[in-house]
Amino acid sequence: MLYDRFGRPATNLRISITQDCNYRCFFCHREGQHFNARLEMTPAEIERLVRIASRLGIRKVKLTGGEPTVRDDLLEIVERIKPYVLDLSMTTNGSRLKELAKPLAKAGLDRVNVSLHSLKPDVYKRITGVDMLETVLEGIEEAVKYLSPVKLNMTVMKGVNDGEIWDMVDFAAKTGTVLQLIELEAPREMTETGFFRKYFYPLKPVERELEKRAVETRERRMHRRKKYFVPTDYGIAEVEVVRAMHNTVFCANCTRLRVTSNGMFKTCLLRKNDLIDFATAMRNGASDGELVEIFKKVVLMREPYWK
Repeated sequence: MLYDRFGRPATNLRISITQDCNYRCFFCHREGQHFNARLEMTPAEIERLVRIASRLGIRKVKLTGGEPTVRDDLLEIVERIKPYVLDLSMTTNGSRLKELAKPLAKAGLDRVNVSLHSLKPDVYKRITGVDMLETVLEGIEEAVKYLSPVKLNMTVMKGVNDGEIWDMVDFAAKTGTVLQLIELEAPREMTETGFFRKYFYPLKPVERELEKRAVETRERRMHRRKKYFVPTDYGIAEVEVVRAMHNTVFCANCTRLRVTSNGMFKTCLLRKNDLIDFATAMRNGASDGELVEIFKKVVLMREPYWK
């Protein structure tokens, strides 16, 4: 296992497999990949990356995008990398989950995170740019049959969906899913922009209310995030709160590395000067040993964003 200069182990790899997406979410951070990237990694390249990463202590891999399900070879990617990891997950907007949940589980996917920012069709369309809420809800229902856990990612935005938090808690209990409430994230230089000030909704007060209502609280190793088990009329809801902004505890306990869709290591979502190209080396015939050295260099570059 590799550790950075701050004593944090690198155990999780978040791989963007495409920048393409069939949604137009107005707040999307594109996994910190703010450039046009057409040279997507092939399934074989992704497999080689994960195989090497697994030798260095990476045990969890999450596939992201863009939207991963727009890739025709998604099932092949899952089949190729599952043998090297203990936990393989994916983030998705859910638009193709109804048809893909079962094949993905058969290919080796363990669990899935579904972006669900509203339960109101008009609000959902305002956020995503598409009228597909019913399709996504059907996909979630299908995913629960084959993948566990199914997590719902709700980015809470002031004046947009902040009034739906407790409805979403009820929905999680009703569907047997896990709700993740997420603060809007942005680099330091953007926190003073009109966009951020308009939409940022701090979740600390919500977390205090969850603490009051919870019958049980647990702590995850990653980011030291709390899991609250909250009684509802539909049973117990499991709720997590992701407060990444100005949160030194969050950054001090981050174990994640990122990879862009065109094969660049990225140490932090919010940094812009931390890209290390490994795909070019791989495509130019680099040995596994040479790629390991690139991996080690990236881990040593890791630094908490909020200190």
